[in-house]
Amino acid sequence: MKVVYADNNATTMVAPEVVEAMLPYFTEYYGNPSSMHTFGGQVAKKMDVARQQVAEIIGADPTEVVFSSCGTESDNAAIWGILRANPRKRHIVTTRVEHSAVYNLGKYLAQSGYHVTELGVDSDGMLNLDELSDTIREDTAIVSIMYANNETGVIFPIEQIGQIVKSKGSILHTDAVQAVGKIPLNLSKSTIDLLTLSGHKLHAPKGVGALFIRKGITFTPFIVGGHQEKNRRGGTENVPSIIGLGKACELAKSYMDDEWVGIKQLRDTLEEEILKKAPDARVNGHKTQRLPNTTNLSFEFVEGEAILLLLNEKGICASSGSACTSGSLEPSHVLRAMGVPFTAVHGSVRLSLSRYNTREDVQYIIEHLPPIIRRLREISPYGREMKMKEQAAKVSAGIQ
Repeated sequence: MKVVYADNNATTMVAPEVVEAMLPYFTEYYGNPSSMHTFGGQVAKKMDVARQQVAEIIGADPTEVVFSSCGTESDNAAIWGILRANPRKRHIVTTRVEHSAVYNLGKYLAQSGYHVTELGVDSDGMLNLDELSDTIREDTAIVSIMYANNETGVIFPIEQIGQIVKSKGSILHTDAVQAVGKIPLNLSKSTIDLLTLSGHKLHAPKGVGALFIRKGITFTPFIVGGHQEKNRRGGTENVPSIIGLGKACELAKSYMDDEWVGIKQLRDTLEEEILKKAPDARVNGHKTQRLPNTTNLSFEFVEGEAILLLLNEKGICASSGSACTSGSLEPSHVLRAMGVPFTAVHGSVRLSLSRYNTREDVQYIIEHLPPIIRRLREISPYGREMKMKEQAAKVSAGIQ
């Protein structure tokens, strides 16, 4: 069966070049980079190269890059690290549309005695920056606001946000898991203090990520153990995956222009054709301030889970939202925060492309998704009710 993978915000294929770069570190260069002998030391030098590659894609100094196991660990490390370093400050500012790694941590902190302020968004998924400014207090330890939303692709004006945070004397963390490799970054000229990235979102393997910690930021380690990562994250490093992450960042940097041109064209074609062929559909998120690869579509009067099941029968891989919450029957907290109507919020589908997707992939989705929506509406009680109302309205109009 043909497989069209359009769920790249959930995870990406590991690039062949990344696999090739990793392989020697399983069998040939397997030494511990913390060892004193040359065999381990040569591995440490290769890790330094990977750290440089990661630093270059975000415009940072290599000493500011700390390797981790994933985006969730980096998010937790950033927030806990600042809270523990500033125990008298008990206030955190975040948003209602964060990834679960931050969103659920905020819920946990609120139950643990911290005061957590969640900023709302408008119908386009955008923040009110005046509200942000009014929310930051003297006891605000950290402001954690994502760079780009994983469900809708909406991009926040993170530098404007950072200027507000800095003017209030607080610290800014951003979950940039979906942004790194798609949006040019230069942290050397940025207001961002801490930034999270994850390997498996940019064609590196799962199980590796990184946290940028700006020089001068007082930070308490989240994982305490050995001296690794300059005492900022204990535990023997996942060397093959770190090498892979470095290579993936190098590749992503070279392909970034294609993300904004070729992939965006594919995404726009996909959106336009689906909206033409599937009435009562809508795009969720700001029209222009969005990642070039992401579209979140809502189809009224159908269930997203049913859409995904029928897409799966055609070999099309999509998502109803975040992969970390797709097992839940609860509607997306992101779409609810945006005020998406009840009749549409349950029928949302996220399609996210990568540089490995083709025009043929997009045409295949366009060919199969609209008929699936028509089929589901025909058997949906809501769809039948709306059809009856439309017919009644036509009859009434004819009589009058």
